[in-house]
Amino acid sequence: MTQEFPQRSNTVSPDEPELDDVPNEREKIFVATPRQLMWWRFRRHKMALLSSVTLILLYLVALTWEFLAPYDPLRHDVQSAYAPPQKLRFYDEEGFHFPPIVYGLKGGRDPKTFRKIYEVDKTAKHRIRFLVRGDPYEFWGFLESDLHLFGLENNEGTVFILGADRLGRDVLSRLLSATRISLSIGLVGVILSFVLGVLIGGISGFYGGKTDIVIQRIIEFIRAMPSIPLWLALSAAIPKDWPVTRVYFAITIILSLIGWTGLARVVRGRFLSLREEEFVQAARFAGASEPRIILRHMTPSFLSHIIASLTLAVPSMILSETSLSFLGLGMRPPALSWGVLLREAQNLQAVALAPWLLAPGLLVVIAVLAFNFVGDGLRDAADPYAR
Repeated sequence: MTQEFPQRSNTVSPDEPELDDVPNEREKIFVATPRQLMWWRFRRHKMALLSSVTLILLYLVALTWEFLAPYDPLRHDVQSAYAPPQKLRFYDEEGFHFPPIVYGLKGGRDPKTFRKIYEVDKTAKHRIRFLVRGDPYEFWGFLESDLHLFGLENNEGTVFILGADRLGRDVLSRLLSATRISLSIGLVGVILSFVLGVLIGGISGFYGGKTDIVIQRIIEFIRAMPSIPLWLALSAAIPKDWPVTRVYFAITIILSLIGWTGLARVVRGRFLSLREEEFVQAARFAGASEPRIILRHMTPSFLSHIIASLTLAVPSMILSETSLSFLGLGMRPPALSWGVLLREAQNLQAVALAPWLLAPGLLVVIAVLAFNFVGDGLRDAADPYAR
């Protein structure tokens, strides 16, 4: 007796998906492009993703600080010197408030130390308003406007969300303004370092021989010099009467001339291993020029490693500019950077009276950590085929 097995019908129910339509994770990996593999590995790094969002927000602030800042960063009122941060209140005895309100400040003098003190004046209530008219500004230097994201109703008085400095200037407005210079110096400096590092390191690794020996001795000489004395010497050569823009580019060039050596070493090592590869020999036999082989064939083959190295180099640029400006050798007032603002906190007495002056240091820490985490994520994703 033969047993008959039910035959599978070739008709598929419309509610039942075909087996070919069900995605197979292993097959997706096998057919994925290197860019897709890099993205999948990068998004597994949760801190790198969070840091990427943080950096995007910081650079959005740098791009639009004129609109975000409630006041002109140079606006001062000596009567509000070292005014403490005013708390945004969504609730009080009258109930819920949105937009929030802030209580006014009443200034006075300590009868023993004659130090200026402030008390909360609950009788003076100010309501925060969005999209208000205030101090005029030029957006990116050419678009005149006086529209600000938030401010007091009818522009009455001043609200210090992060307190005021010794001249009564709003710390929040100055902090937002300083973000543009501090973050842009890191990017511009890294771009210049990228050009120098790839060009000089590529020549050293591609040609080898005496050219490689001379370039490596120059790199070793620069790296052997202490950073701070070298900064001091180069910064001292900047004339005191230079305008802000010229000083900005001078500081950027100084940091780039010092920071390209590490990337040049990485590029040189990669070129030494790639110059005998088959695709390089094929390009040479096809008649490609040496600059084309370097820029179009060899450099793109390890561009992901270069991007990861550059991401890790941006924090050092930011810290270098902050250090120079803190020491008075970098950006100078009226230019604003995080280092310039931290000079207000040099005095221990000033920090004791107004600890909110250390807010730029907190932003430096956040930016440096964010760049480091993003660099770690990119470095892990740079080799998408590694387990």
